[in-house]
Amino acid sequence: MKLYYSPGACSMASRISLYEIGQPAEFVRTDIRAKRTEDGRDFREVNPLGYVPALELDGGEVLTENGAILPYIAGLKPGSLAPRGDALTEAQLHQALGFLGSELHKAFGPFFANPQGEAREAAMTKLQSRLDFVEQHLGDGREYWLGGKFSVADAYAFVVLSWADHFGISYDDRPNIARYLERIRQRETVQRALQDEGLLQAA
Repeated sequence: MKLYYSPGACSMASRISLYEIGQPAEFVRTDIRAKRTEDGRDFREVNPLGYVPALELDGGEVLTENGAILPYIAGLKPGSLAPRGDALTEAQLHQALGFLGSELHKAFGPFFANPQGEAREAAMTKLQSRLDFVEQHLGDGREYWLGGKFSVADAYAFVVLSWADHFGISYDDRPNIARYLERIRQRETVQRALQDEGLLQAA
């Protein structure tokens, strides 16, 4: 099994999740701008769209998209990183991953292009509305995204929410998010992922 990743990108959620279940994997660093892996391979041979994460299975199949890869990893050790229960419980996990991918992750997207002026203001307005929702969701003593147990949703949420520092966005007025990030950051698997991607000092 190979995980194609870029340091600090959303692919780190898959790395954290693999560490959580003790699943051996090869981690292949990928330059998503040049579309090249660290061994010189054209990354578009793995994922024609050219972005991470991509998870290459031992049989040669390739999974892309966090909404597919994270539940797959959770399924490798049932009950560890995804709640076990009825159809509603499963739907709530997919609801979380859907929001994190299509709303929160997407809202951070424009900042990677360093928008200025009105463009930055518009992007910030949208992001702030999503962060308002997260702050409310994490209220009332909620330790993890789905309640009382760490899941793949937390691995994803941690990575995306951590991007705020890179863009000079503060959580001083959002204490629930700040406490949540610190709680997740203290996990051994998260520390290991940050270390292995060369980001521990920055964290």
